[in-house]
Amino acid sequence: MRDLRIAAVCMHAAPGDIDGNLQKTDAFVLEASRQGAKVVCFPELSLSGYGLRDPEALCPLERWEEAVRTITEMARAHDVVILAGLIEWPEGHGPCITQIVAGPGGLMGRYRKTHLSPSEKDAYRPGNEFGVFPSGDVLFGVQLCFDAHFPEISTLMALKGVRVVFIPHASPRGEPEEKKDSWLRHLPARAFDNALFIVACNQVGVTDLGFSFPGVALVLNPAGRLVAEYTGNAENVLVADLKMAELEEIRGHRMRYFLPHRRPDLYRDIRS
Repeated sequence: MRDLRIAAVCMHAAPGDIDGNLQKTDAFVLEASRQGAKVVCFPELSLSGYGLRDPEALCPLERWEEAVRTITEMARAHDVVILAGLIEWPEGHGPCITQIVAGPGGLMGRYRKTHLSPSEKDAYRPGNEFGVFPSGDVLFGVQLCFDAHFPEISTLMALKGVRVVFIPHASPRGEPEEKKDSWLRHLPARAFDNALFIVACNQVGVTDLGFSFPGVALVLNPAGRLVAEYTGNAENVLVADLKMAELEEIRGHRMRYFLPHRRPDLYRDIRS
């Protein structure tokens, strides 16, 4: 299995400025592709911007298809997989916080955030499916921000064959080092317990809706160790190589790979 070079982008997403955010996305994808990245992950709601009131003002229904088409064209032009976020309006269901996944061959799918934070529940509807996508011979999964606090999701993805989980965030408040310390309380466990690579990135900067996002991007290996990071208040593209030999070594070790020793028959009460 070949190594995978990825890029995790800390981007300032201006609320409602889809055209401007698309232009910025294209510039970051170009930069990442020039560095050899094959998957470029943008923060949660990177195209529409983040808000808790009036989602339609941030991303009107008629802009969805245009934005998806533009991202798909970018992916084809730069020969990369792009993960980009915006508000989606599924018929009879929306609005949803959605991360679209597009590759050189077209739109690969989408992931609708399944676990909304308490402040998001009044504005958005949750999705009900977990997305798994291929990049070459590597399967990856997508979670969004608050999702990462629920360990069952990462375990389910690992059992489905996922080797990398991308976790785009729109997580406000605090300084970059404070946010990094917060993420390092739970993200290493998702990597270590499931023998997964974890790639996380946040929006950055102050928006005109009053949110202040500290810039953080982290890459964790399947041993739960930090292998690449960015913290700061500026936009940034973090590029890292995910070494599949590290993952295979752990998954081939009878003591360090825990999932084969699960006893699901004992976990039935977890549904309650």
